[in-house]
Amino acid sequence: MAPPILKLDDIFLSFGGAPLLAGASLQIEPGDKICLVGRNGSGKSTLLKIAAGLVEAQSGEVFRHPSSTVRYLEQSPDFAGFSTVQAYAEAGLGPGDDPYRVTYLLSHLGLTGEENPSNLSGGESRRAALARVLAPEPDILLLDEPTNHLDLPTIEWLEGELQKSRSALVLISHDRRFLEKVSTATVWLDRGTSRRLDRGFAHFEAWRDQVLEAEELEQHKLGKAIEREEHWLRYGVTARRKRNMRRLGELQTMRSQYRSHKGPQGTVQATLSDAQESGKLVIEADKITKSFGERAIVTPFSIRVHRGDCIGLVGPNGAGKTTLLKMLTGQLSPDSGTIKLGTNLEVATLDQKREDLDPEDTLANYLTDGRGENLIVNGEQRHVTGYMKEFLFQPEQARTPIRSLSGGERARLMLARILSRPANLLILDEPTNDLDIETLDLLQEMVAGFPGTVILVSHDRDFLDRTVTSTIAPAVPDAPDGRWIEYAGGYSDMLAQRKGALEERKRAEKAAERPKTQVTAAAAGSARGKLSFKQKFALENLPKEMAKAEAEIAKREQVMADPNLFTRDPAAFNRLAAEMEKLRAGLTAMEEEWLELEMLREVLEG
Repeated sequence: MAPPILKLDDIFLSFGGAPLLAGASLQIEPGDKICLVGRNGSGKSTLLKIAAGLVEAQSGEVFRHPSSTVRYLEQSPDFAGFSTVQAYAEAGLGPGDDPYRVTYLLSHLGLTGEENPSNLSGGESRRAALARVLAPEPDILLLDEPTNHLDLPTIEWLEGELQKSRSALVLISHDRRFLEKVSTATVWLDRGTSRRLDRGFAHFEAWRDQVLEAEELEQHKLGKAIEREEHWLRYGVTARRKRNMRRLGELQTMRSQYRSHKGPQGTVQATLSDAQESGKLVIEADKITKSFGERAIVTPFSIRVHRGDCIGLVGPNGAGKTTLLKMLTGQLSPDSGTIKLGTNLEVATLDQKREDLDPEDTLANYLTDGRGENLIVNGEQRHVTGYMKEFLFQPEQARTPIRSLSGGERARLMLARILSRPANLLILDEPTNDLDIETLDLLQEMVAGFPGTVILVSHDRDFLDRTVTSTIAPAVPDAPDGRWIEYAGGYSDMLAQRKGALEERKRAEKAAERPKTQVTAAAAGSARGKLSFKQKFALENLPKEMAKAEAEIAKREQVMADPNLFTRDPAAFNRLAAEMEKLRAGLTAMEEEWLELEMLREVLEG
């Protein structure tokens, strides 16, 4: 085993009150790919800052190998003194580092390098900071939520970069799929201490549950042992007998251990407020379009959204997801086409930018809209502190200003407010940002079981796969041109369908571009200089077979054009899709064979 290049041991840190870190450890060896997981507020970011040397622990041992280079991804990068993003990113390079790495990384992160740092959005600032820490290829990379504000193509590119990187890596992320693909070890920060699993995040949750079950069993055994000792104290020691002081001391120790045991933080306990049922047809868009100047954002697009649908919107940043979402919900008028909204709609919206939050407002005031100490949830009056507890906020936080909350706590607060309002149409724009895994689980269950309709924008592939019934994505993922396609199922289903269509198109293009030299060579190899009987038969009969295949495809396309088919009978939809893929593959093969034979005939006939 290689010696560690960075080691934190028995780290203690408190900001007053209960300690945030109480004996936490972290050991990094060359080549490690560690994901650091834990609840919001458990101290993950603080531990990462201690590893980076930005925060000093009150006690404990911190060792960094003198020759090791460390780079830490800042949440709020400081651009002071830099006129361009390129200059900011290059400032992270060390002697001998390749400046081209900065250009390469910025281009893949959607930046030119010429941007003025003072004009960057929050997402662009994060991308610039990511380029700065990746460019020097340090010995240790410390990344806190690196995928926030990245679109799916960039997240998948970043996965590949980190997988092939020689840097040791510690990362914090809410993106399950990202953690599963990148990590090879897991450190769980829980109640101030840390545990390590030398396996990737895919194995974490089963291991965590086993640890908690074993802990609960030990606590139960301790309680029973205390009961036995107390029975001895009452009935086994008489006034004539000298008390066994050692045994009394052990009992006091067991009582102290039992009382001081701090169980795992609870999970968010919440349900959506009931609302009246909307009409069956929620949204009907007919050939809607939208352009800004000469750039087409949405070319004629039609969709019917029914009650109970859960629709995901995906695509690269700048493709027009938010524009399309606003058009579908009636917030933005199309240039042409029509949008019809259903009846009895009660809409609740979670905004990605958290613009609804006033940093100076208090938690209680935000949840009650300034209407005192109570709010109405599911028709019942609730005191705000009791409702806050369901979202893991303490009563003393009721008067806390929102600016003091972490990103995860802000996301939880907005979720608490949305869920207190009656709604039958949920609009969720990047709802998973900053949520811990446990709260994300709850959100997934709520969205999947929501009786109304959900439209969501997300870059979280696992969340999409677990919740949505259909996915809207650009027709051309790498260069969006305004065309959008609705695919049945989640993100993985969309990729599979898109891959099938792409392979079919490539086969057709390959057949069309087949050089005549191949046919000439085939003709030259024919001793008789004419088509064989088998070739003649195929040339005459293939058009009939192709016509039959086209007719079968048309039949299935007509059935699948029913917008209710997937909702009504998913099995039939999937069966028809599989049949169509097989028929199209066969048609492509027949077209290639006929084209080759026809070209051969032309060559032989001069």
